[in-house]
Amino acid sequence: MSTTQSDSMALNGAASGTASFRAGLQRFGRFVSGMIMPIIGAFIAWGLITTLFIPTGWIPNEKLSSLVGPMITYLLPLLIGFTAGKQVWGVRGGVIGAIATMGVIVGADIPMFIGAMLIGPFAAWVMKKSDKLVEGKVPVGFEMLVDNFSLGILGMLIALLGYVVIGPVISAIVAVIQGGVQFIVDIKALPLISLFIEPGKVLFLNNAINHGILSPLGIQQVQESGKSIMFLLETNPGPGLGILLAYWLFSKGNIKASAPGAIIIHFFGGIHEIYFPYILMKPILILAAMGGGMAGVLTNMLLGSGAVAAPSPGSIFALLAMSPKGGHLSILMGVIVATAVSFVIAMPFVKRSADQFEDEALDEAKDSVKSLKASGPITKVLFACDAGMGSSAMGANKLTKLLKAENMDIKVEHCSVDDIPRNAQLVICHRDLAERVKLSGTKAQCISVTNLVNAPEYKEVVQMVVDSHK
Repeated sequence: MSTTQSDSMALNGAASGTASFRAGLQRFGRFVSGMIMPIIGAFIAWGLITTLFIPTGWIPNEKLSSLVGPMITYLLPLLIGFTAGKQVWGVRGGVIGAIATMGVIVGADIPMFIGAMLIGPFAAWVMKKSDKLVEGKVPVGFEMLVDNFSLGILGMLIALLGYVVIGPVISAIVAVIQGGVQFIVDIKALPLISLFIEPGKVLFLNNAINHGILSPLGIQQVQESGKSIMFLLETNPGPGLGILLAYWLFSKGNIKASAPGAIIIHFFGGIHEIYFPYILMKPILILAAMGGGMAGVLTNMLLGSGAVAAPSPGSIFALLAMSPKGGHLSILMGVIVATAVSFVIAMPFVKRSADQFEDEALDEAKDSVKSLKASGPITKVLFACDAGMGSSAMGANKLTKLLKAENMDIKVEHCSVDDIPRNAQLVICHRDLAERVKLSGTKAQCISVTNLVNAPEYKEVVQMVVDSHK
């Protein structure tokens, strides 16, 4: 074997290992965010009650504000514990996750969000192992008895463990984390956190960062001061908006045509995933995102900005809805400054390569389409993204309209990358998630694109669907 061949194999292996690591990291992030995303409405309800009725709120009301404490202490952690457990072992996992969470709630004197995110999945995992252990060994007629008592006994034991051990340990860990965050704030270094947040977002870890790490810390601060800057670190739409504006003004062709729609979806719809492909096409633009993020955080620090709950999705409307009384202008300034800095940094890079942007995925998609034409009529197309609710829903909507224009009544659905059914025929995803589609176990053909809103590959897909029914 030649040296060149050896080097090529080593490079391919390294690339494969990097892709697998990234896919694993994304899967973990998806699991973490999956504990919070389904119940984000409950957080918003708590945030609205807080911003309206606490003593410094819009409509101070002592009686109604009494809802704030029980919701943050009991309701929200219990919902997290249930949702986390359900991810692992269905409803039984959810129930034992909630039971176990009650132990850490009572065993600590702070809201147990992190504790719920740890003990909920653990309890569900123990329940799953227990159920598998007795599967097929229970006498006929005793199934319900065994199911109920095994859950009750294990739930009791893990709740006691949470009360005696895990609750106090988590309290100590949270105290250390809070001390570290406060130290960063005190030395005016909080803007540096954007150096980690912005690259993490582009790797589709945005939900995990926001809901898994920053939100629990933010809720702690809200209890102390009525608002928290933590809710503004990841959700600020400014960094992405600046990059999209640069593409709109200085790029050419398809990229330029797709930018205005992406701006609307990103800024008003709050689906930040829409701008990730624009960075991945030109990775140097991560500098613009980081610069804009840092400028936004610094502005929010100087103006004392904060929100009362996590704005989700990260729309400008949600951001303003979660603003405390008198805090709208300072939050808007954080967005404006972040946008301006991001735009200025991105502008020269976009202008320099305006003639070089080509959709490299188009030829790859055409090859995939050709291999599908002989596989029989296509009756369903599936779009997949990280959470299954944002960019995949937009892509599904776009393709549905294109198919209807061809009088093709084809079902187009959307889901999370981790929930792709094994019998799927055709899956469309963003190129950066293709590795996770392969790891999902599906045998479906995967077409990866760089822009789920306005991908040129869609014309090929529509033609392929039409041809498959001839």
